[in-house]
Amino acid sequence: MLLEISITILIGILAGTITGLLPGIHINLVAALLISISAFFLGFTSPIILIIFIVSMSITHTFVDFIPSVFLGAPEEDTILSILPGHEMLKQGRGYEAVYLATVGSFSAVLIILVIAPVFLIILPKIEPLIIFFIPYILIISSLFLIFQEKNKLLGFSVFILSGFLGISVLNSNINIKEPLLPLLSGLFGASSLIISIKTKVKIPKQIIAKPKLNKNLLISPIIASLVSAPLCSFIPAIGSGQAAIIGSSLMRKKMTREKFLILLGSVNTIILGLSFIVVYSINKARTGVAATAQELIPISNISNNDLFLILITIVITGILCFYWTLFLAGKFSKVIEKINYSKLSYFILAFLSVIVFLFSNWIGIFIFIISTATGIYGILSGARRINLIGCLIIPTILIYLL
Repeated sequence: MLLEISITILIGILAGTITGLLPGIHINLVAALLISISAFFLGFTSPIILIIFIVSMSITHTFVDFIPSVFLGAPEEDTILSILPGHEMLKQGRGYEAVYLATVGSFSAVLIILVIAPVFLIILPKIEPLIIFFIPYILIISSLFLIFQEKNKLLGFSVFILSGFLGISVLNSNINIKEPLLPLLSGLFGASSLIISIKTKVKIPKQIIAKPKLNKNLLISPIIASLVSAPLCSFIPAIGSGQAAIIGSSLMRKKMTREKFLILLGSVNTIILGLSFIVVYSINKARTGVAATAQELIPISNISNNDLFLILITIVITGILCFYWTLFLAGKFSKVIEKINYSKLSYFILAFLSVIVFLFSNWIGIFIFIISTATGIYGILSGARRINLIGCLIIPTILIYLL
């Protein structure tokens, strides 16, 4: 059994690396494929082994997917905000440092999950209704906090509202589109950055492969913020890592630096994904696609304490291994990126994103991709902070809970 678990975790890490490095290939897709062929695997293994694979793959994904976000400007839903400080650090020769900080955040999340999971199993069923009631108001306050931090508050508000209306049009309308977040987020945060990079002929400088100095001032505030915001958002649908990071940042009294924000985002990203497996067996609600897959393999009525213990152990072991694995991959990327013509690479990634959008979301997706890209470019050229583009997710979420 121990050998089978070890091999499964390693295979999960390999799968999570592939989904993390390739934009558009999400863990939910792999999980859906696994369900379709699960009958074959269950012929010679147990459901908990398949869940261990899914957990290992998912945790690995949360570590590794910061690499393409920082080095390539190719985002996914959970790492869109890492482009904002991460890409700027890349242009300063600090791409490795950006990934390192996010990875430190993800590693801290593993320890937080280990502490919070037992509390969730006992308390969450009792307090869930109360927290859901307050969520839209927390998001409204967080949004106002973002806007009032702008030097030009009118511009910040316009970017936030414009992206919000776009999000409502795509997510809360009757448009029949598969994977609507793919063209929306790829355009707002990915393609827009790439086009600006091409236009300004950005050249990536020689990357410094060195670990940043970590101190209490850098670590404590983002970890505490993630400890509060991520568990709060880990069981509520439509609340993702971006919104949790914004809520967390609004709780931090001290100035939010790029470095602290990357640690915060890395932490909330992994906490939300990891706790989704605990949540599904606590209140019988699947917060993520991979958690829904786990629920199909072992219903809540059949889960045992031993199964939950194995899930937690898998999260811890995978997190430890992926801390070093992600930094190894980031080092390799740092050495390669400076030798590549970044304009040509940007054209390639734009073409790749367009193909992925078309394959998953068809021509409607391409149309949304173009509109989202134009909105993202406006956000960049306006001079307002690009974090205001997260209105595309926050405003639709607020409306879901208020209406």
